[in-house]
Amino acid sequence: MKIFITGATGFVGTQVINRLEGSGHELHCLVRKHHQANERLQSLGAKLFLGDVTDKQSIMKGMQGCDWVIHLAGHYTFWESDNRLYRKVNVEGTQNVMECALETKPLKVVHISTVVTFGKPAESPFTEKSKPGPVRFSRYARTKYEGDQIVMSLQKNHGLPAVIIYPCSICGARDPKASGQYVSDIIHKRLPFKALNNSNLTFVHVRNVAEAIVRAREKPGNIGEKYLIGDKPVTFGEVNKMVSEISGVSLPKLSLPDFLVMINAYILTGISRLTKKAPPWGMSVDQMKTMKKGFRADGSKAEKELGFKYTPFRIALEEEIAAVNKTGKLF
Repeated sequence: MKIFITGATGFVGTQVINRLEGSGHELHCLVRKHHQANERLQSLGAKLFLGDVTDKQSIMKGMQGCDWVIHLAGHYTFWESDNRLYRKVNVEGTQNVMECALETKPLKVVHISTVVTFGKPAESPFTEKSKPGPVRFSRYARTKYEGDQIVMSLQKNHGLPAVIIYPCSICGARDPKASGQYVSDIIHKRLPFKALNNSNLTFVHVRNVAEAIVRAREKPGNIGEKYLIGDKPVTFGEVNKMVSEISGVSLPKLSLPDFLVMINAYILTGISRLTKKAPPWGMSVDQMKTMKKGFRADGSKAEKELGFKYTPFRIALEEEIAAVNKTGKLF
């Protein structure tokens, strides 16, 4: 079978490729020119198609004749000097991929969204059936939500054979995202204070996300299904304690009250608009709002229906810290 994959060189995409290695499937990967991971993809026998999700012609070229589509590409940050990037990739890019899928008619499209599109539902923990909250707390979340609406509309009105995956906060070795930066800042003593200690987030190991994506693709009869991918909620206070225990690094003594966290976030984000540089310690308004509100998601449906077991969060942290200690870098 032929599988078309966007975002194959990313944090999750790399694990999906690892999971599919040796499966006998022919992988068609949409990649940008000169990306450092392209050589490895070629060594695994993947066919590379140069382009990106904003270039519909490159998508069509790679997707022709494919039996399945895995759409992983997305713009995931909490601050950008050019906010147009979020819509360009997360909304327009998703529409391009899905419209191409309608034309090429694959058997299934696995669309990877994010838990933050749910905002803050009334239910806690919430499930796939929960009504999303009225507010999404970042430009990233809002544009991913718009992208999801396109997928669901095309499924309902035009028969797009889609399944949607909603990963929670993804962690693991070589994590280049906000969560990885946070852990790295603690280890390297760049974090001057603790914050949002009582906020809850539901975490998930990156390999669990990759496993869920592959199994959702393989599972018969699940067109139209949605899967939250996440284990158990953990507070930032608990995260800090585990990072300190595993790394042997002491935590900052200063603990910033929540209201001061947000005041600082607004100030630093305002400065970033002038300097065109991201706020230090990840303290953009969007990131701090997301962390403060948190999310308690119930990922048991995926574990039960897709037949895998979640890796404990502490193991993901151990692997992440070991990788940082070995290389001195996140990725």
